[in-house]
Amino acid sequence: MSRDLTTIIRIILVPLVAFFVGMPFAMAYVSSSSNYRIQEDSVNNAGLLSTSTSYRIEDTVGESGVGTSSSASYAVKAGYQQMQQTYLAIIPPGNVSLAPNIPQSGGGSADGTGAWTVVTDNLAGYSMTLASQNAPAMQSGANNFANYISGGANPDFAFTTPAAAARFGFSPEGGDIVQRFKDNGAACNVGALDSVSACWDPLSTTPATIASRNSANNPGGTATTIRFHAASGASNVQPAGSYTATATVTVLAL
Repeated sequence: MSRDLTTIIRIILVPLVAFFVGMPFAMAYVSSSSNYRIQEDSVNNAGLLSTSTSYRIEDTVGESGVGTSSSASYAVKAGYQQMQQTYLAIIPPGNVSLAPNIPQSGGGSADGTGAWTVVTDNLAGYSMTLASQNAPAMQSGANNFANYISGGANPDFAFTTPAAAARFGFSPEGGDIVQRFKDNGAACNVGALDSVSACWDPLSTTPATIASRNSANNPGGTATTIRFHAASGASNVQPAGSYTATATVTVLAL
């Protein structure tokens, strides 16, 4: 006789909500080679780079119209080495609950989604990673749902669960997802589609890059939705409990 789990299976996601405001990341450059990039340069009457074991000085002579000015709608930094600044922000969801309840026996599955919106004015873009705090990711005391196991090196297009097993995995969706999670309608890491509820991977303690772009997206930002799925096979007996996974979403400017 089957018995339902007494509480909903849920995943609690703890995002790294970081506001990298005013951090000096390169947004453009004026010249480069295979070994370097020069972000800013200056044409003037004179200038000099001086260094010692305890200091470094770069100076210039002959510039005009320098300084900082701003209003409610703009900010201008003019003059020698008035470097660009980058804004990067994450708008996270709340905790994500999976539903419906999964019975102890007879099989079943539960789903939940959360969207992380990234806004940046960095012309080089950003990258987003996802990592689990624990292995396996979803646990309840001594019991767990095993991490999803893909059939090969690429994510599985469809989520599969052996009859005698319980598994937990994720799939990202959105305009900035990396090639690994794109598909051609039948397989992952090929094509350019972003099929709904496709391309499943395990939630690992090793950070996995799930989204990336090489341009700014302000002011609207871009949302990446992470879909979580837990499933118990038809002949599996899963101990009752409240199963929780804790993960970290990290976004960095490129």
